[in-house]
Amino acid sequence: MKQSQSPKTTGISRRSFLQAAGSTAAGISLSSQGVLAAAASTPSAAPQKSPATVRGAFIYPPTESLREVGYYSWPGSSFDAEGRQRQYMEQIRRIERKLGMNISMNEKPLDESGSVTQFIDEVKRSKPDGLLLIPFKKGHWPEVTRIVEETKIPTVVLATLGILLVDHIQQFHRRSGVYLINSLDNLDAVEDGMKMMKTARWMKDGRIVNIAGSQIKETNVPRLGTQIRTVPHEQFYQVFASIGATNDVRKLANDYQSHAQEIVQPTKDDILDAARATFALKHVIEMEKADALMMDCLPGLRRPHKHCPPCMGFMSLRDEGIAAGCQSDLNATLTLMLVQSLFDKPGFQQNASMETEKNHYFGAHCTCASKLKGPSGPSEPYILMSHAEAGWGCVPRVLWPVGQDVTMAQYLSGETPRMYVYSGKVVDCPPIPATGGCRTNIEMTINEVDDVCDVKGMHQIIFYGNYAKPLRTFCQLYGIQVVT
Repeated sequence: MKQSQSPKTTGISRRSFLQAAGSTAAGISLSSQGVLAAAASTPSAAPQKSPATVRGAFIYPPTESLREVGYYSWPGSSFDAEGRQRQYMEQIRRIERKLGMNISMNEKPLDESGSVTQFIDEVKRSKPDGLLLIPFKKGHWPEVTRIVEETKIPTVVLATLGILLVDHIQQFHRRSGVYLINSLDNLDAVEDGMKMMKTARWMKDGRIVNIAGSQIKETNVPRLGTQIRTVPHEQFYQVFASIGATNDVRKLANDYQSHAQEIVQPTKDDILDAARATFALKHVIEMEKADALMMDCLPGLRRPHKHCPPCMGFMSLRDEGIAAGCQSDLNATLTLMLVQSLFDKPGFQQNASMETEKNHYFGAHCTCASKLKGPSGPSEPYILMSHAEAGWGCVPRVLWPVGQDVTMAQYLSGETPRMYVYSGKVVDCPPIPATGGCRTNIEMTINEVDDVCDVKGMHQIIFYGNYAKPLRTFCQLYGIQVVT
């Protein structure tokens, strides 16, 4: 079988599915509509989505007033504060457009204490999602600290090199609720900070549909605010049973088959059922107006079988940028959402183990995104196998490239949230057989601990790139304790 190269071959886009879901060609026959109507719960209104809003200000005295005094202090007499503000504003407007958020900067810089008080009062009234403060004079640092302390809103502070001294930097470098950037005209870092604020807003407005149990219920994640909408297993069972082998379902099954590097155990019927499960998962997401999905996916695989392993559907969802968590693991699903929003990367939820003799981490699961570089990137090669524990069905074994930098993280929800953060490199994808465990596996190094057995967590999320530093920054900005 040939290796997948096209970014459009391993799934059906969310927009295409929305268009198809209302028609017979979507894989749901007209005769099934009554069944679907009976299966569908009546969801409460989904959380309203609002663009993230950031308030901001430049903080410095007019250059003319400094000329009258005759002494500038840092940044010095050659620094063009007004000109730099205009340059920064062009970049801030670019960031605003790119991220689809509202960054409202004061036109005039804050100087006297009265203007700072007015800014603080307005922020307390409007309650934005975050602040962006840009000081252009060392002597105005007390105004920055005053705004941070009185508003208590997550704040990005940008100070270009040559404005702050070590005491100022140390004051905010590790302070919860603040991301201090002391770097030469680094608007890229500002964009990272704005994306963190956008992510926090999206998580607050987001909904996870949880396929589990026999009852409908709704809860919210502490601190993050994400809504969890639980719907019964029976709803998925009926949707899956109603989806026939239509042209679109067969096309997806053919895509799975033709772009696999190898097919080991699955039959054509197994692959077709996997495509049906993908449509069923997407239908539940659309019915429940959800942004992400998690599922207690193992009960239905036991006898009598209620559905096939949904692992290919989880691959397709993640390939399209939709977080899909196995075994109704809330912390894993929240981490998948955070990673997708912050870094545009899908994650690999996996069972934790270790190679003790080589001091390597070993993680494995029966589903994994194939587009590990992001939805717009190519698919990594994958092999179609049976579900490791159930012994039937069709699941992907995705082959990770040796030498790839990776990050591993797990958000632990609660009133005092924590996050495990690790980084390393892929060193192997051990063959099956001789290894046991689940079908996609990776062996990797860990940078943060000397003994890999000290790595904490289960179902942690592994994804491409070394993003340990920005993850720690996000945690600092939002009061999440980092644990290694």
